[in-house]
Amino acid sequence: MSVTIVDIAKKIGVSYTTVSRALNGKKGVGEKTRRRIVEEAEKLGYQPNAIARGLVSKSTNTIGLIIPDITNPFFPEVARGVEDACREAGYNVFLCNSNWDRDQERSCLEALRQNRIDGLIINPNSLSNVEFIEKMGIPVVYLSTRIDEGNSTYVGVDNVQAAQMATEYLHRCGYRRIAFVGGTVRSYSNNNRLKGYLAALEKLGLPRDGDLIMNGRFETESGYEMTRKLFQLQSPPDAVFAGNDIIALGVMQYAQENGLRVPEDFGIIGFDDIYASSLPQIQLTTVAMPKTFMGRKAFEMLLDKIHSEEHSTAQYVIRPKLIIRKTTRCIEEI
Repeated sequence: MSVTIVDIAKKIGVSYTTVSRALNGKKGVGEKTRRRIVEEAEKLGYQPNAIARGLVSKSTNTIGLIIPDITNPFFPEVARGVEDACREAGYNVFLCNSNWDRDQERSCLEALRQNRIDGLIINPNSLSNVEFIEKMGIPVVYLSTRIDEGNSTYVGVDNVQAAQMATEYLHRCGYRRIAFVGGTVRSYSNNNRLKGYLAALEKLGLPRDGDLIMNGRFETESGYEMTRKLFQLQSPPDAVFAGNDIIALGVMQYAQENGLRVPEDFGIIGFDDIYASSLPQIQLTTVAMPKTFMGRKAFEMLLDKIHSEEHSTAQYVIRPKLIIRKTTRCIEEI
């Protein structure tokens, strides 16, 4: 059984209020008594109950972080940025994985609320739980998902601009039937990348072909399967802009297994610039996301909200950068 302040109080012969004041550095306790209490607490192995302390201070120095896919290398790097910044500020993190499931995401939110977190950083898998999040009454920073233009705090990349840039680059490299192979249709990021792709087609005067637009899951297997379906078309694509690098790896796998020459006959661009994309045997052209920086920035923005007495919002939009490697014909920088 864990030691409580009542146990320490009985051992020394003082009130538990005195013990609480001494251990929390508050006034009203003599220095000699304070030292005696601290020594006894250490001897008994006392560990403070963060939740109990939070009931008094209305702060637990903990935040929640909900990501949709712990297996996607993008999110652990974001989480690392959040954790590093939290540690430096004396905060702890409760990490939850929603697995792209809105019910599981809701369960995560319920658990975090019960643990009385001071704030939340979340990459929501859809907008279905936003009302519940707002009703939690705590500061929130949204990752890669802008809930609205003015009433939420957000950090992420300009997905529309990034997708348009990537699609236009494929066209500059000489590809003409460019397909979009995306992830879940519930994803804010995915939908905005599709918007950017369509904007590029319009700007370039290319026809909008529904057969070249596919959505599935943010998984390698999904990228492979969607590419297989594309090459069953009478006029298959000569390039793919993928919703993320994980999908793009599936596209590359299909191309390799079916004798497609990349980049000579078939171009591929991904999104996120995960570590695997730079490996010598892959060398994927992709849109870079400063993942660790995003995590750190999200916590800094959340901390500002936690310590602000006014309801404040901020939007931090990162300018995208195209990393050109060997899955596209062109090699010039843009």
